[in-house]
Amino acid sequence: MKRTVTRLADGRELIYFDRRDDADRSAPDLRDLPPRPPASELRRDPLTGDWVAIAGHRQNRTFHPAADACPLCPSTPGRPTEIPSADYDVVVFENRFPSFSATPGDLAQAGGLSEVRPGIGRCEVVCFTSDHEASFADLSPGRAALVMEAWADRTAELSALPGVEQVFCFENRGREIGITLGHPHGQIYAYPYVTPRTLRTLAMAASHAERTGRDLFADVLAAEREAGVRVVAANDHWTAFVPAAARWPFEVHIYPHRRVPDLCGLDAAERASFGPLYTGVLRRLDGLFGVAMPYVAAWHQAPISTDRKLSYAHMELFGVRRASNRLKHLAGSESAMGAFVNDVRPEDAADLLRRVVTT
Repeated sequence: MKRTVTRLADGRELIYFDRRDDADRSAPDLRDLPPRPPASELRRDPLTGDWVAIAGHRQNRTFHPAADACPLCPSTPGRPTEIPSADYDVVVFENRFPSFSATPGDLAQAGGLSEVRPGIGRCEVVCFTSDHEASFADLSPGRAALVMEAWADRTAELSALPGVEQVFCFENRGREIGITLGHPHGQIYAYPYVTPRTLRTLAMAASHAERTGRDLFADVLAAEREAGVRVVAANDHWTAFVPAAARWPFEVHIYPHRRVPDLCGLDAAERASFGPLYTGVLRRLDGLFGVAMPYVAAWHQAPISTDRKLSYAHMELFGVRRASNRLKHLAGSESAMGAFVNDVRPEDAADLLRRVVTT
């Protein structure tokens, strides 16, 4: 893998990840860009303790441009984009409209009981391919492995930044999910706090360890592999299964067979074998109803400075289509109370996914 670091016209970092050592990434960004926005504010909800980022500059971010105006495609003569090169394998760059950044800003006097502090952190965009019409499911094993290398690289780099407490790699796919750019890409958030979901999960892991002396995630994986009824796919290093208490109609968790706290801990064989299994799961999701499945794919990694021995890196993937013409919406119970109701039995979902013929 060749890794080339450069800068965009406004000073944001851009990193090319190439499979060829002779890739030339010297093309400069000649655009005249406005100054980078200041860091968001973090306000703490006094009722839940959760941090909320207030990032008003994101209201004006790019929204569903035409394919020939996509900012994630390679640059062409007369049409510069976020990627100056005329082609690329995998690219990571700092988000132009970040939820968190290191750029100083003034804090508002919000009043009330909310604690306020700067939203110091970093947000990056990961472009999986230069092909605007492709998806992650279309990636070759080599390209998927290169994305995995980029995720691990960025996890290590961002974890070392001052004030960062957790690194989150994810992909939102489909207009139904709320994406604003159709080009195949994901994002990485370097949070200045540990997220609520992680805190809650690690509290359960700590309770399980105190009660049994065992690892909660490893026990979940072992139980699913033994039961088998919800397993969708597996290889020597990974198992993909529908969780017994799935919240979403088609939800798949993908665990490595060996516990590591984050993606940096995966060895070469584990990194290489993830892609073929994962793209196969994505093709099953797309094949369920013969229409692209809108989904969120989320890597759960250990916080940087706490509870690393309790953590078990894994992916949680959920699709929001419950039938060919029906979506799962987060309505009253889910949105207001956080109490999910799933219309599809997890065992049925796993069976349907296993039956999909993939090529």
